[in-house]
Amino acid sequence: MPGDSDPEPSPIVNIKQLSASVDPRATLVDALRDRFGLIGTKKGCDRGECGACTVLVDGRRVLACMTLALTAAGRTVTTVESLAGPGGEPHPIQEAFLDNDAFQCGFCTPGQLMSAVACIAEGNACSREDVKEWMSGNICRCAAYPQIVAAVEQAAEAMR
Repeated sequence: MPGDSDPEPSPIVNIKQLSASVDPRATLVDALRDRFGLIGTKKGCDRGECGACTVLVDGRRVLACMTLALTAAGRTVTTVESLAGPGGEPHPIQEAFLDNDAFQCGFCTPGQLMSAVACIAEGNACSREDVKEWMSGNICRCAAYPQIVAAVEQAAEAMR
């Protein structure tokens, strides 16, 4: 009918096409948690300052609290739930976080993990200083930064 438009394509989240009606004002973090049940992505500051909500959209890191869910339509969204392998084996970054005790309370860990995966994939984990710079958008209120940097270095080496 004239004036009708095609519905927005649904996002592909963790390799699955998801369809759900989403309020046009909903943020990606709210849609992931409330509509799709993917509660691994944390809602921290809700202002784009802490990085707890970091996910990948088409392989690039985004702050899900600052991203409208509708902008993910037809794109690939990767959350922390997808890091483990098909048999449940941990991703190298998860192994490295465990090996280096790179988490304290664990609240920032999902965002840290997703940012670390992107940091390594982007080729920005070549030196300790690079890791510090490229991970600086993710805050750890428990101050586990030395362990996080060590974990990213270990995972980068394992993934080479």
